[in-house]
Order: sequence, then structure tokens, then C-alpha cells
Amino acid sequence: MSDLQARLVEIIRATPTTLQVLRTVRDLDLPDGMVFSGAVYQPVWNHLTGRAPDYGIKDYDVAYHDASDTSYEAEDVVIQRVAAAFDEPLRSLVEVRNQARVHLWFEQKFGADEPYPPLESSADALKRFVATAFCVGVRMEADDTLSVFAPFGLEDLFALRLRPNPLRVKGAGGWARTTGSAKARWPEIVVEGE
Repeated sequence: MSDLQARLVEIIRATPTTLQVLRTVRDLDLPDGMVFSGAVYQPVWNHLTGRAPDYGIKDYDVAYHDASDTSYEAEDVVIQRVAAAFDEPLRSLVEVRNQARVHLWFEQKFGADEPYPPLESSADALKRFVATAFCVGVRMEADDTLSVFAPFGLEDLFALRLRPNPLRVKGAGGWARTTGSAKARWPEIVVEGE
């Protein structure tokens, strides 16, 4: 484990709500389950900027990958099962998505300005996020260790730097809206190309 991965794990372990979501996802034994996006990178920014661990976290993105049934009905069964495992307010904040079916609705929901081929795993989804600092996921293993997935590394995350994902179509994905929202909550971050 790299030094930055070790720091990330330490910060996540000190973020009770994210840790609770990770533990619940693990205990539910979701196929290829992990927690990613804001529930992972935002506690790091909060730690680095002296804010409360849960500051700015609007939801907890839970991913799983089950290609055996990509129907909405099958995904909804998992969504309801996960929701039942939490009390409010977490029940309303945990968002579950089967990564094996994202390609079925992505272009319709977000616009067809770039293709969205099927994902092979939950970690594969991390390569599709708008900014490299967002491309981080964590899984709690059976022995309580935390596995970190970060296809672009963690340097941008710990540098408080938003840089466009080099694998995404330039200008796609609402870059200005996304970076503006992040900058409003964490004015310390630097947006590349600003």
C-alpha cells in the first residue's frame, strides 16, 4: 500500500458514517460491492481543510456489479435490500447502482455527447468519472481491511486539485457545473484550467 493509500484508509477509518456504509455493504455481500465518489474523496478534502468528516457529503454512492440480471427490477430488489439495512437519515442518502446496467441509461440521462460502453466491474466505473480526484473507491474486505481503487492515483485528491479525466471526452460530463459545486463547498481546491 502506498503512503497516500495508507493516508486515505486512515481518513476513511476516522469518518464514522462512510465506515458504517462500507461495513454494511460488506455485510450485505453485494457482488463486487464498493463505495465510491464523494463518500470517499470528500472526507479527504475535509481532513485536509479542517472541516468535519461528513461536511459536504450529499450522498453515499454504493456500487455493485451483477451482469447476470441487468433489469431495473433486479436492481430495485438490491436497492430496497440496502435501504432496509440503514436507519434514517442514511437510508435516504445511500444510492445503490448496478454498474453492469449503467450503460443502459447513462446516455439518456446525461446526454449522448460521449459513448458509455458496458462496464466490466465496479472499479471499471472509476475510469469514467469527470475529474481524476473523483476516481476513487473503497471496499471493506471480510477481515475489515480497506482496499483502495484509484485508476489515476491519489495525487490530485491529496493536492486538492481537480483535473479532467483524460479518458473522458473533453467538455463532456458537466465539467463547469461539477467543479463549480465542489469549489463552492471547498474553496481551497484548485481547478485545472480555471
